[in-house]
Amino acid sequence: MANNQATGLSHEKIETNNFLMIVLILLVVAVGGLVEIVPLFFQKSTTTAAPGLKPYTPLQLAGRDIYIREGCYNCHSQMIRPFRAETLRYGEYSKAGEFVYDHPFQWGSKRTGPDLHRVGGKYSDDWHRIHLNNPRDLVPESNMPAYSWLNKSTIDPADMAPKMKALRVVGVPYSDEEIAKAGDDVKGKTEMDAVVAYLQVLGTASAAK
Repeated sequence: MANNQATGLSHEKIETNNFLMIVLILLVVAVGGLVEIVPLFFQKSTTTAAPGLKPYTPLQLAGRDIYIREGCYNCHSQMIRPFRAETLRYGEYSKAGEFVYDHPFQWGSKRTGPDLHRVGGKYSDDWHRIHLNNPRDLVPESNMPAYSWLNKSTIDPADMAPKMKALRVVGVPYSDEEIAKAGDDVKGKTEMDAVVAYLQVLGTASAAK
């Protein structure tokens, strides 16, 4: 009886003290998260680049930033799951080794539009430009908004070197030479050029099973 009373008092103390309850919840979530996440940092499959995977070029990197800025990931997952229905529709399933240079990666689970991870090379550059200008010209039932203003905005060359230097700090193998000429690589390019370049590289490196 004494043990039960002690336990009851302990529970009552926690349940009636908001601050203590919050601290304990945060502690449990933190420990659980560490147990789930930390081992991934040491698994070869999650830290080794897929065969053929290369860091994004300056133009592709700019396109990725625009893709994120415009919220494209809110409707398009970049993760194909390893299920028959998924692979029949979208192709080979996604693997961690294909995303080691993505910070952060764009997996997610939202699927208003089709998965985009294997879209690279599936359509021509012109197809993507028409689709981004007015999706319904190619897909009449599409509810995707038009992004025609991307044709009017150009990439700022001065933005690229700092971005690539920051990515190098977290492990993306950009060389000093690549960083030095990054601005020249995007000079005069529009945001439309950049997004198309990014889309065309998605899924073109295939991780080994």
